[in-house]
Amino acid sequence: MHTALLAAALLVGCLLAVQSSVNLQLNSAVGTPYGASAIQLGVATGLLLVLAAATGVLGTLGRLPDVEPWLLLGGLASPLYITSGILLFPRLGALAAVGLFVTGQMFASLALDLFGLLGIARKDLTASTLLGAAAVLVGIVVIIRGQKAPAPAAVVGGRGTSVAGRAAWLGLGILAGAVLPVQGAVNAQLRDRLEEPVAVAFISFAVATLTIAVVLLVLCSTRRTSRPRTAPLKRMPWWGWLGGACAAAYVTGTFLLMPSIGAAVTIALTVTGQQLTSALIDHRGLFRLPQRALTKPRVIGLALLIAGSLTIQLA
Repeated sequence: MHTALLAAALLVGCLLAVQSSVNLQLNSAVGTPYGASAIQLGVATGLLLVLAAATGVLGTLGRLPDVEPWLLLGGLASPLYITSGILLFPRLGALAAVGLFVTGQMFASLALDLFGLLGIARKDLTASTLLGAAAVLVGIVVIIRGQKAPAPAAVVGGRGTSVAGRAAWLGLGILAGAVLPVQGAVNAQLRDRLEEPVAVAFISFAVATLTIAVVLLVLCSTRRTSRPRTAPLKRMPWWGWLGGACAAAYVTGTFLLMPSIGAAVTIALTVTGQQLTSALIDHRGLFRLPQRALTKPRVIGLALLIAGSLTIQLA
């Protein structure tokens, strides 16, 4: 049974990498990353609503008036993470983008642990933690510098992109990863209040969907993004709709697995699943992404990322 739970943790990590990849099809169809994020989050919210109704936990929502308002804001991280994936995957490739996400996750987790923030028990800095952090940092640098398949000139990594522009895209990837542990810490406190992980996941995605819908409305009204198209959705491959299901499965799965196998093991395995799947997607050019061979520097960088992530979480 324990082995099955460990395998499930690895699988939900794989789903997170798949989510970011298939969301690109939504973006191609609707013509705006913000519209694609809104659809994906709406699908995830709908699926979680059905799951919450099926498991009989919707009544838990009646306790929301007694919950501190800031505990409802964990979902704000999801629009940033999802939209960043849509923007970064075609520019950097799956492995590099996920590597940036993981780097942000690891260092944000360290900050939460070292300073005891958002209800996380304070932990001392150890030599193994420092070693793991160094491995993660070196790993992502090796992956970024080892890119062989250049992005188009108009995007990061291509000719004509300024150094400042490239740094901004890289910074976005790290920031998008960093908000996930913060989201997890906030949602964990909400779970302590409501005692129902499925209800917490539904609330998180409902907040995320409302947030990206407001952002999309503002951007469309100020003409900073195009209006979403709906007709091309009919021609989108069936797997383009899987992003919402992957997101719902990841959030619900991590909530359910953490009490059984521990938070550190869950995070370590999900992060490993993310990285291995992103490497496969890049190498095979899956989900219509540009194919990027697993060169020796990229393999070394991947190994360092995985080793560093495991060291930090399991230290």
